Amino acid sequence: MIETIYIARHGFRLNWINTNWKSPTGLPRDPPLAAYGEVQAQELAAYFLAIPEENRPTIILSSPYYRCLQTSKPTSQALEVPIYVEHGLSEWYSPVAPGTGLHPRPSSAAVMQTYFSEIDPSWSSIWYPTRRGEEVEALHERANGVLDLLVPEIERRFGDKHKNILLVSHAATVIVLCRALLAQPDLPLRVGCCSISEFSRKSGASGVLGSWEAKALVSGSHLKEGASRDWGLEDIQIANGKVVSDTGVPGTQEEEEDNCGPQIHRSSL
Repeated sequence: MIETIYIARHGFRLNWINTNWKSPTGLPRDPPLAAYGEVQAQELAAYFLAIPEENRPTIILSSPYYRCLQTSKPTSQALEVPIYVEHGLSEWYSPVAPGTGLHPRPSSAAVMQTYFSEIDPSWSSIWYPTRRGEEVEALHERANGVLDLLVPEIERRFGDKHKNILLVSHAATVIVLCRALLAQPDLPLRVGCCSISEFSRKSGASGVLGSWEAKALVSGSHLKEGASRDWGLEDIQIANGKVVSDTGVPGTQEEEEDNCGPQIHRSSL
């Protein structure tokens, strides 16, 4: 069984300091890391390399966005473990304004492997977020659903091969993943870049949600300058009790959304 889950946020983004950034993949809203973020990713790898081997993650599941894969790469190389692309760990977008199109969706693992050779494309994502965006309640539901399927699916596919896993994601998604593992949906958290949370399975616990205890929560102690650019759900813009809508990607107004939600079901595990 999986005994430890590590969760990390991606490193510092280039678009925060450079308005003329270009997406390496051509995907809108998919900035790479700044040089500082790349240093943070190296520090993340150094942290995992420094802990006892039996505690290190043996599998990395990453959001398909470039900055998360870029963050995962040094750890993958240092520990010689594969990266699996999991769309269920993707960025959170607020609901799209009517008539403005859809949010972006990154390419498949096979395509992203052309950018990151550490990716093993044999993993099939168990969840695809809606491209129409999510209210905060729906984001929590996604995190609950992803974890409830992910943990048993890893155990089913790999047996007892992976006792420690690392998830690499985005601030909002990291927050709701942490809340789901602890079954504390209102837990206040602010997540800095390349911060680490560590969860251990409770003795005798069954199921996934609420079956873990936190050994560390959004810690930046492994980073020379600490976890920078922290973000919390309280930073979301709210109007009339709802999340302020966002615009979709120009040119997607005529596209139809397909293939969102869970891709497997508990009955198949």
